[in-house]
Amino acid sequence: MKLDVTVTSSPHIQQNEGVRSIMLDVIIALIPAGIAGVYFFGANALNIIAVSIISCVVFEWLWQKIMKKPNTTGDLSAVVTGLLLAYNLPPTMPLWIVVIGALFAIIIAKQFFGGLGHNFINPALAGRAFLLASWTSEMTKWVAPSIFGTDAVSQATPLALIKSGNYNSLPSLMDALLGNIGGCIGETSSVLLIIGGLYLIARRVITLRIPVAYIATVAVLTFIFGGGANLMLYHLFTGGLMLGAFFMATDYTTSPVTPWGQVIMGIGCGLITVVIRLKGGYPEGVSYSILLMNVATPLIDKYTKPRVFGHFKKAKEA
Repeated sequence: MKLDVTVTSSPHIQQNEGVRSIMLDVIIALIPAGIAGVYFFGANALNIIAVSIISCVVFEWLWQKIMKKPNTTGDLSAVVTGLLLAYNLPPTMPLWIVVIGALFAIIIAKQFFGGLGHNFINPALAGRAFLLASWTSEMTKWVAPSIFGTDAVSQATPLALIKSGNYNSLPSLMDALLGNIGGCIGETSSVLLIIGGLYLIARRVITLRIPVAYIATVAVLTFIFGGGANLMLYHLFTGGLMLGAFFMATDYTTSPVTPWGQVIMGIGCGLITVVIRLKGGYPEGVSYSILLMNVATPLIDKYTKPRVFGHFKKAKEA
């Protein structure tokens, strides 16, 4: 009997998910934290989110139009970049600076290297780092949350209070979990970010390896070197750790593809974050830790790739 067999290379198990469906899941997972940001910081937060998303989409469309490339704005990757960039900005950020951050994220960090799938660092974090270096005072201006942002009262973030040793002024852990603290628009509500991250894990968009390795490393190191269990909880549930661990360190393009590589990625991010928080001049280190590990990703993949079945290294000639 003659069989009609098609021989193809791996992978043989395929899924129907495309870029658009994955990005849509990420957007859905990010929405609760964005709602909390608007609730606590008001119309300014909503304006920043809207301007960031629109700017990222427009810049991607313009670049592809100018370069005569296919329009890929429909894959929603630019929307995700705009959301993540906005979530990493303070609610007092001038809108014109938001536009510049979107320009840097989309054109410099993403399109200059070939677009989606070719960028070597996370575009949203690259935009944030550029803005922090260029407009430091605007990027470190924090306000106390109030219902729908009715009042704009300056307030230090919990990590800044820990950095200065002002432990008596720390908010309650419940406020830290819910988002009733000063900080960036989308990073304050840890509980909603965790729920969003669990949604992505349930949808198999991401795995547990990077988030668990990242969060566990920060927990262990801050417990030992950061002042015990109480301050460890503030290091976990304030700042950008949950946003970074679930939504940015897990970026497909800029994180390792091997299982052990992902674990190393998470541990490296956690180590660098703690070093910056405890020994650096800046109270937060999530963004820079992820960017540094993004750069190390090709090297991590090189040394953690599994051996091909049946492949043996050739013996060296005598």
